Parts: sequence; structure tokens; C-alpha cells
Amino acid sequence: MIRLGIIGTGRIAKRFATDAWQGLDTELRAVYNPNRDSADSFSRRYSIPLGTADWEEFLGQIDAAYVASPSFSHGNYIRMLLESGKHVLCEKPMLLGGQEAKELFAAAKSRNLVLMEAVKTAYCPGFRALLEILAEGRIGEIRDVEACFTKLVKPGLRELTDMSYGGSMTELGTYGCFAVLRILGCDYGDLRFSVQRNGQGMDIFTKVFFEYEDGRGTGLVKAGLGVKSEGELIISGTRGYLLARAPWWMTGHFEVRYEDLGQCDVYDYPFVGNGLQYELQYFLERIQGKKGDTYKTESETMESKKTELETMESEAMEQVSIVLADIMERFLTAEAGYRK
Repeated sequence: MIRLGIIGTGRIAKRFATDAWQGLDTELRAVYNPNRDSADSFSRRYSIPLGTADWEEFLGQIDAAYVASPSFSHGNYIRMLLESGKHVLCEKPMLLGGQEAKELFAAAKSRNLVLMEAVKTAYCPGFRALLEILAEGRIGEIRDVEACFTKLVKPGLRELTDMSYGGSMTELGTYGCFAVLRILGCDYGDLRFSVQRNGQGMDIFTKVFFEYEDGRGTGLVKAGLGVKSEGELIISGTRGYLLARAPWWMTGHFEVRYEDLGQCDVYDYPFVGNGLQYELQYFLERIQGKKGDTYKTESETMESKKTELETMESEAMEQVSIVLADIMERFLTAEAGYRK
């Protein structure tokens, strides 16, 4: 039984405490917040044994931590947790700098610890099936990926008031960029941003354009907190295209379509709750050395192959997380330059 702690008591932490860990091989033991009243209130509300503002007391109760604090604080918390021998699952965007991401993943490896970014889409059954279909070449060579995630939020929320780290890109851009990088690869050649801002200069709608060298492909990501659009994922290939309907990041339904309009392959997969359970299950299984799915194959050869594929997936996600951190750093640097 893995003892799990939560850092942070905001909205995503509440969703995590509500249903993410239920039924899994873990026990929610402690919540940490520098504000003791917030920690105490959270622990009582969700029946967590310890709510504390004492860091050492928190560490003494856990084997692993879910970091759900504001994004600018992630790096320090991850570093302190790894130095204390704790595994880390961190909310997206995990980090805001590519070099820091490289250093922290290296630190985790040197200590034989798991460090993982909490991108729930990556671990849900529908998206994993989608990747398998793409790998089969069902739509031919993949030439373009377009991903959109927007929502309308109240003006007073942190996402639209934090001029240093708030806005559409840091709040929602991870999902679309993840899809482009996971499908087309992390070795893009050119990247540019197109930003629309409100009257206070806050990013409320951003487009990210990816250009891959030698005409290998393009990507378009749309993220918005003040502009609403259709939240679809469209993957274009030389033999057809794949459409994941809104909300694509909670991948439950997608279709493979072809030139012949009468031909369409339809796929439906379960998506339980808010999806946080998928990332937590994968995280726990990595800690336990299972590297992936809970089922066991009858053939030892197939089991070995599955383990190898899961190892490759975790390595691929590590590289995606490093590149995502670099993209966020580039965006925030550009925005800081704009505001000067």
C-alpha cells in the first residue's frame, strides 16, 4: 500500500481527493499547505488523517506526493520531494523551463524514483487506443495535428488575474501541445505563438503553430479562457483522418474517416470520472514496477514485449514533458517581453 500525500488545496486537489485514488492500491494519508487553516479544512472535508503546514511532518507520512500547487511553485516542491526520497506526480504544466525539467528527471533517475507529469489524457483507454490505431498506419502518413481546448471562466479567477503565470496557454495549452508532440514527435523545427489578450493584457486565446522540418508535418494548438471554440482533435493523414470529438482530452469517442464518405470506423471507450484516476493508476504501477496495465498475459513472451512497450511509453512521456516545459518557458518569456 503506497502512502500518498497532496500538496495544495485548490480545485484540482479537491477533484483528486474526491475520486482519483478510490479503489487503487494507495492510501491518502496527508495534505500539505503552507496555510495551516487551509490544510486542516481540506483534511477534515475529505477525511484525510493529516492536514499540515509542517513540511517534515508531511514527509513522514508519505511515500509519494501529488503536487497540485500553482505552477510556479512546482519546481521547488519536486526538488524537495526527490531529495527526501519521494515519488512525484505533478500537475500540468509540470515545469516552466526545459533545463529545469531535464535536471529534475535526471535527479529522479539517480535516486530510482518516479517523476511524472499528470496529463490524464495520456493514460486513458481511448487515447491509448487512438495511438495504437495511428501506429498501425490506418490513416497513412500523419501530416497534421490540430487540437483545441477552450473554456469560459469567471474574470476573477487566478487564471485571469495572475499576470506572471496565468492565461490560456499555461492553463490549457499543455493538452494540445502534448497531443502534437506525442503524435508528431518532439523534434519540431519551428514554433510560433499568436496571442489575443484582454484589456489587462492577459492571454485569453492563444494559437501555437508547430512546423516540422523537411515537410514532415504541422501542428496547430488552440487554447482559450475567454474565447470558446469546438474542442476537437483532428489528425490528418495521407489515407484518411482521425476525429476525436469534444472533449477530445477526455477521449471516449473517436472516428477514423476516409475519402469514401460511406466508410467510417467508430470507436468508443469508457472514461471514468474526471480522468485523474488513469494518471494515478499508471503512476502507482510505475512505482510498483509494473510499468503499465494491470492485466497479465498468458505468454511470457507477450508479457516481456508489453513491459518493453510500457518502458518506451514512459520514456516518451518524459521527453514530452521536457519539451512542454521548454515551450512554456518560451511562451512566458515572449509574454514578459510584450508587457515591458
